[in-house]
Amino acid sequence: MLNALRPALDRVLTPVGRALARTPLTPNALTVIGTLGVSAGALALFPIGQLFAGTMVCWFFTFADMLDGTLARIKGTSGPWGAFLDSTLDRVADAAVFGGLTLWFMFGGHSRLLAGVALFDLVCGALVSYAKARAESLGYRADVGIAERTERLLIALVAIGLWALAPLTAFTFGQRVVAVRRAIMAETAARTAGTSAGRTNADAQ
Repeated sequence: MLNALRPALDRVLTPVGRALARTPLTPNALTVIGTLGVSAGALALFPIGQLFAGTMVCWFFTFADMLDGTLARIKGTSGPWGAFLDSTLDRVADAAVFGGLTLWFMFGGHSRLLAGVALFDLVCGALVSYAKARAESLGYRADVGIAERTERLLIALVAIGLWALAPLTAFTFGQRVVAVRRAIMAETAARTAGTSAGRTNADAQ
């Protein structure tokens, strides 16, 4: 959904990335710092009701985490380990955000229903990411969706947005499943057509 804004975002991140490239800081270190910051802010502040303060801390460290890819591109250090680390720690940060919100809604005496919504968002977010990773491991693309990770965090860090996030995340998961199924069916149909054409040519000979 925010892909159209990525060029503008890159224009903001690139100068910061260039400044960081002149320091000893590595992209992987930035990834770890961002994840630790988001996790600490969410788990320390959300459960005690400090939603605004927790959101500000999470926003700051989410921005730091977004810089890791920019820094890797500028330094020319992109690689499979960095991609794996970034993807894996993203799940840790997501769990911290939704876990912190769940604790607040559950034990703060506010709404068990919203606690359930937060857990639903966490599970569906994990499914969205898994669907993409599994599809790519099979050689297919599943990067469609109206609520990718950036969108999910944007909405989730505003607590009222949990209601909107639940259907958006579930729909995104469905979009990715459908996209992979269509790709597999198209490939199967093309292979079948090729086999049939081969048999026809053989019969003609």
